[in-house]
Amino acid sequence: MRTLPPSARIHAGIVVGGSVPALILLSWSGVDIDRLGALAVLFIAFGAVARARLTGLCGAPDGALFPLVCAAVLLLPAGAAATVALPGVLIARAGTADPVTRVVDAAHLVPAIAVASRVYELLDGTRYLTASELPAGLLPTAAAGLALYVVSGLLDTAFRAETQGAGGLPVLREVFVRSAGWRLGSVPIGLMMAVLWQQRLGVFAAVLVLLPLYVAFWAYAQQAQEQAAHEATVRTLVRAVEIKDGYTRGHSERVARASVLIARRLGMREDRVVRLRYAGILHDVGKLSVSTRVLTKPGRLDPEELREMQRHPVSGAEMVAGLTFLGEAHAGILHHHERMDGRGYPAGLAGAEIPEFARVIAVADAFDSMTSTRSYRPARGADAAMAELRRCSGTQFDPRMVEALAQALARHGWPEAEVRDGEGEVRVPAPRGQSRADTHSVARGRVGGGS
Repeated sequence: MRTLPPSARIHAGIVVGGSVPALILLSWSGVDIDRLGALAVLFIAFGAVARARLTGLCGAPDGALFPLVCAAVLLLPAGAAATVALPGVLIARAGTADPVTRVVDAAHLVPAIAVASRVYELLDGTRYLTASELPAGLLPTAAAGLALYVVSGLLDTAFRAETQGAGGLPVLREVFVRSAGWRLGSVPIGLMMAVLWQQRLGVFAAVLVLLPLYVAFWAYAQQAQEQAAHEATVRTLVRAVEIKDGYTRGHSERVARASVLIARRLGMREDRVVRLRYAGILHDVGKLSVSTRVLTKPGRLDPEELREMQRHPVSGAEMVAGLTFLGEAHAGILHHHERMDGRGYPAGLAGAEIPEFARVIAVADAFDSMTSTRSYRPARGADAAMAELRRCSGTQFDPRMVEALAQALARHGWPEAEVRDGEGEVRVPAPRGQSRADTHSVARGRVGGGS
């Protein structure tokens, strides 16, 4: 409490201090004890589930309880509804924030439930809603759900703005936008639960409605964790390359970004876009197998050094061969230095023989190379880089990919004149007698695009 700003301490004192007598003073008239006990058990049980399995979903762990909160507003008077909701919310939030913040966030539900319950009553909402009463019951239910969402959101916004020292408007936008879909969507779920409760199902209504929903949440959480593990693996590999070769710092991300722009313009499926992004990020991972002496050599590479550098796509594909989630990204990493005229490496593929991912990355790689500042030349503008890519379409690059990038840049733009060297630059071999200054020049017929 002492670490909170004065305004946040005042907010906490008012909300928490006012919630305790409110639980007593709010209406308990006509409360069904059996229903009260059953809902209390459900809140505790599903609060534990939300804490263990649904952290980070629905805006916050207790967000998963919002359908149950809506049902409580419809089934119980205000005092009883707020009382049964608090234990479950506190359990759901355990371990996600400091104790004071957990208590304050839970206490926000008391005035929110009080307002929602009052709105429901004013619109003649019944505590014993049946299917036959649904048409007439939709308006009070929707109004109560909206009141619950608005009041709890405003209180959460005020407390976050006070604790974070942030402007109220950005926090308001973040709180409401992040939770709008789920919290407003919870209203019909709560309504369904309340109606089923009246069909002699009682507590099983919540199980029938919420259990499949939480199973879906759990599956989504597992998928999110798996995705995070994939991202961590990719980041670790990229960081290792960046440490060894300073030029690639940021280069891989920009190649991935340009590749995604091309993919979306081509209308690729979203699952392929994800794998293409991985391929763009990891396209230079094979440099880990290239000696630092070759990577940092200031002069021309001799034939043996040239062969070592040109092995990096093969080495990269071998390094990530065990990462099955990459799928066709493996082919993009292996063949991103192929050329449409067959003069690329490592396999000398030509035209449609080159995997689609590789053709995309080749264009994205060359584009970022040309728009990056080097020690021997300044960065070119995006328009100049696109002119070079178009000049080499059909011989070095797939014209379809070049035009897709041009269209994407016309719509989204690209940062101009950035210094993108990191602490050094890549030492790509100069093919067919080119000077080192011409190594990255697409216009002069370099082998492969980018680095």
